[in-house]
Formats: sequence, C-alpha cells, structure tokens
Amino acid sequence: MLYHLFYGLHDTFHGFNVFRYITFRALCGGLTALILSFALGPYFIKILAHRQLGQTIRNDGPQSHLKKQGTPTMGGILIVLTVTVSTLLWADLTNPYIWLTLAVMVIFGLIGWFDDIKKIREGNSKGLSERGKMLLQTAVAVVVLGILYFVLRVSTQLHVPFLRTLQPDLGLLYLPFAWLVLVGTSNAVNLTDGLDGLAIGPIISSALTFAILAYLAGHLKLADYLYIPYVKDAGELAILCTAIVCAGMGFLWFNTYPAQVFMGDVGALALGAAIGMVALITKNELLLVLVGGVFVLEAVSVITQRISYKTTKKRIFRMAPIHHHFELSGWAEPQVTVRFWIVSLVLAMLGLATLKLR
Repeated sequence: MLYHLFYGLHDTFHGFNVFRYITFRALCGGLTALILSFALGPYFIKILAHRQLGQTIRNDGPQSHLKKQGTPTMGGILIVLTVTVSTLLWADLTNPYIWLTLAVMVIFGLIGWFDDIKKIREGNSKGLSERGKMLLQTAVAVVVLGILYFVLRVSTQLHVPFLRTLQPDLGLLYLPFAWLVLVGTSNAVNLTDGLDGLAIGPIISSALTFAILAYLAGHLKLADYLYIPYVKDAGELAILCTAIVCAGMGFLWFNTYPAQVFMGDVGALALGAAIGMVALITKNELLLVLVGGVFVLEAVSVITQRISYKTTKKRIFRMAPIHHHFELSGWAEPQVTVRFWIVSLVLAMLGLATLKLR
C-alpha cells in the first residue's frame, strides 16, 4: 500500500525512490510488525484473559505443565494480524506470491482457530480430529497448489543442496510432494509448540533464513552468481518473512518463560504454512528440511513413537514430541527451549552456507 502510494511520486521527489528497494521495505515491514506487536500485545492478552480463552493442558503430559492451565492462548492471532498488516503496507500488492502466501497463512490460521476454540469449549486438549484437520488442510492445499502449478507455472524441478547438477523434474508428482511440504511444515510447527517460547524461536530463525533466500531467488544476477533458481518476483516474499521474524520477536516478549500467552494452533499452523509456501515458491523445498530441522525432528519423533507403540507396544521416547522426552529426562523447560533455539540457529547458518557449496 505505502509502496504504491509513495513510489509513484519518486519522479517529483527523488527521496521516494527508496521505496523501490526490497531491502528497505523489508526492514520497514519488520519494524512495523515489531512495533505493532509491542503496542497491541498487552491489550490483546487482556482481551484473551477477559474472554477466558485459556489453554487446556493434557493430563498425560509433564506434571509441571498443569500450572499453565488457563493461561491465555490463541496469541497467534496477534502474529498473523501484525504480519498481514505489515506486509500489506510495505509489499508490492500486484505480486501474486504475496497474496497467495498471505491467503495460505490466514486460512491455515482459521483452521487452527477452530481447533483452539473446540479445545476451550470442550475443556480438553483434543480439539479437531486429526482426520478432520488434515482434510481441511488438504482442501486448502489442493486449491493453492493448483494455482501454483496451473496458473503461476511454478517449476517442478527439485534443487538438491550441495549437488548443483542434480535437478530431478517431478512433473505432476510435484503436486503430492508440494502437499507434503505445505501440510507437513504446518503440522510440524504445531507439534513443536509445546513449551514456553519453544516454537517461535525456530520460526524466527527459519523465517529470517527464507527472507534472505527469497531476496536472492528474486534477484537475477545474485541467483545466477550463486547457481540457485531465479524466480521472478519472489523477492517480495522477503518482506513477508521479515514481518514474521519481527512479529515473532514481539510475540516472544510475552511468550518467553513463564509465558503470559500461548501461540495456539491458530499461530503454529499459520506460520508453518507460510514458511512452507515460501520454500515452495523459492524452490528451497529440500533446504527447508535442514533449516527447519527442529520441526522435522519433532514430527519424526511423534511418527516413530506411534509406529513403535502400535507395532511393538514399546515407546522409543519417554514422551513425544521429543521436547517432552528431554523434560522428563531432567532438563528444565528453559533449558530445552534455549538449546532447541541454538540448534535451530546452527541449522539456519548451515542452510545459508549451502549457497556457496554448490
């Protein structure tokens, strides 16, 4: 919005020429999201508390979590709101990737909202059934991926980190693969959201990494220099990603241990889907496995735990997702959170390092 309002005046006043630069607008978008988060956060938490929208805690989890019962949840609404407003203010609104990624984030957030509301109303931690949630996510994914494939003509080639010449073309098989990336990332982030500040840390590091990757993918000369796929207009997604980074930082101010508010499914599903979309558009689907390694670890721990218990009646971990395993092994909650943050930062740096190792 501001881009269209001010950049058109650059012929009259040269200073407005700065609005043409994605880097400038990305920084402004991030600062806008951060300021909005700090300004609205306290009032938003009061509203959630007043409406008694409190977290329900699973009875079979660590006993130390029972004291969190009733802590305001659905704080992810604040993140989605500030990211959306900041992106609309600073991004080029003629860019289809911006609208598509925002739509995915908001709709997946709505699915999470229904899940959170159901938990609160029924007074348990079950929410929507896994099948129901998956069907809703798949319905959205089918529409979105159809637009990517048939309308925007996204490339169906996979770009393998470290192997520049290995670029298999999946053709129509790219659609189920893209579904796995989008829905899998969304649910993996949701599984990670189990401790104060745990999920938002890796979200911040992942979003920052993809802000850089989106900018590079949308810059013809830099993409050519780094031997990465050039995706016309993908650079605008850097603005959305920096908004996620700074909105996440603002949310973390209130979500850090002991949390004043929880993200809820409304935030986790939305942000996971947004990161998955950016990975698909910028052709970094496989790199997402490395950059989002914490999310992958959490999801794999749940899958292997279920398979093991169903086939052998034995559990691999004390409890899944794996962050609960470390809690039950004696790690304090802040220790688990900060150590997972450190791992996430290291993986993000490794992901960026692959840019020069191709």
